[in-house]
Amino acid sequence: MAYKKVKLRLIGITFSQVQAGAYALILAENEGVRRVPIMIGTPEAQSIAIFLEQLHPPRPITHDLFISLTKALNINLKEIFIYKYEEGIFFSELIFDDGIKKIRLDARTSDAIAIAIRANADIFITEKIMGEVSIELEEEIIEETKNISTKTDLTLDTMNLDELQKALDEAIVMENYEKASYIRDLINKRK
Repeated sequence: MAYKKVKLRLIGITFSQVQAGAYALILAENEGVRRVPIMIGTPEAQSIAIFLEQLHPPRPITHDLFISLTKALNINLKEIFIYKYEEGIFFSELIFDDGIKKIRLDARTSDAIAIAIRANADIFITEKIMGEVSIELEEEIIEETKNISTKTDLTLDTMNLDELQKALDEAIVMENYEKASYIRDLINKRK
């Protein structure tokens, strides 16, 4: 079955406001204003956060091991595809290319994204699912957020690490993930 695909990018990860002990993974439409929140568990959230924060555990974690295996076997992860949404659960597949054929593997969406970001692979979702689950931000809100970020960037540049961490926490609570991502990058540069 042919699907109209929408390309996504990972914006960030935050504590779930809805479900205790869970995290919300926030994906954004590459060319648009829609956002997709995906609830994930603690282990997957930790794996994604470890990669985003560029931490290097002493031993490879499962998602890193998976990427090492694909490289050793000369198989490239081309994309992940979120193809189904049913009863609050996203269904995904990993799409590999071994140079001869495409290989599709079913995967939990949280694992698929944790692997995709490590492989620098594209993330896609069907337009139908995007229409059902996305949160659409008005263009004016996005522009205001960009303007606020631009105005506060100078202030952020003068903050110490503790102040930046507080600003990061506030941005996450306010669900300003673009600003949170910028602050996270500032923190990482200073460490």
